[in-house]
Amino acid sequence: MSRAQQAADIGLISPAARDALQTWLEHQRALKGAAENTITAYQGDVADFLAFMTHHKAAPQGLGALASISITDMRSWMARTRGPDVGPRSMARKLSAVKAFYRWLAEREGFEPTAVLSTRAPKFPKKLPRPLAIDAARAMIDCVEIQSDRPWVSARDVAVLTLLWGCGLRISEALGLKGRDAPLADSLRILGKGGKERVVPVLPAARMAVDAYVRLCPHPPEDDAALFRAIRGGPLSPRAIAKVMADARMQLGLPATATPHAMRHSFATHLLDAGGDLRTIQELLGHASLSTTQAYTAVDTARLMEVYNRSHPKAG
Repeated sequence: MSRAQQAADIGLISPAARDALQTWLEHQRALKGAAENTITAYQGDVADFLAFMTHHKAAPQGLGALASISITDMRSWMARTRGPDVGPRSMARKLSAVKAFYRWLAEREGFEPTAVLSTRAPKFPKKLPRPLAIDAARAMIDCVEIQSDRPWVSARDVAVLTLLWGCGLRISEALGLKGRDAPLADSLRILGKGGKERVVPVLPAARMAVDAYVRLCPHPPEDDAALFRAIRGGPLSPRAIAKVMADARMQLGLPATATPHAMRHSFATHLLDAGGDLRTIQELLGHASLSTTQAYTAVDTARLMEVYNRSHPKAG
């Protein structure tokens, strides 16, 4: 949504609703720590909703009127909003913003927001991760190794991708390693999402790749500084590694799904294909849910049942 459209929408909203929206946005910024991009999206989505209700009800909607929004009103808004430019995923995001605003407003004003909160988001298919084939993962690392004219940068990029594929690390986890972590031990203690800690075995290939990088890197490792450095010595960014892989996949003719995260997917899939146990892979990836691991490993039902029948205590 353009700034002009946002301004037009805000101009249609009653002063009381406009003040409530701005107070809620400040609450999201100050107390919830929402990023500015998130604040902008929230403002656009909720302002669009409130402006629609002005048109729909043929009058600016004060707080009392907003408290009486019905299921029928919600369906009318969703029917008008859905279109060629707003698919199910975008519609779900907009509804989520409106619900968050209403949850806060209802608590502040003392009304029951059931009609808004009970509105169901449209269903949309989840995008399953697409792991690389083993040959493609190897080719990716080989290609990255010859991309830079600085040998230490090539060694750095190989080391990062080897950690993603060989240890199943998230890109943030690999780039979160510190100078004190080198040389790598036989295992890494990783603090993942939600502060969940896990121990990940380190393959010799990963250890050797990191050692080669440290030997060539012109920036001496410092205990509390990032292990992987950018050209000028600062911490390496995820965007830099994404660009390295984008350049490599163009040369190799790989699809746009060949991203740093795809290397982590590949770790899980290739481990399972080699006979790894799904529960163990779940622990190595740091997933709270086994269903998430199943999606990562791209296994079909038949493969899952094969693993189940082979490993379950009651099988056979």
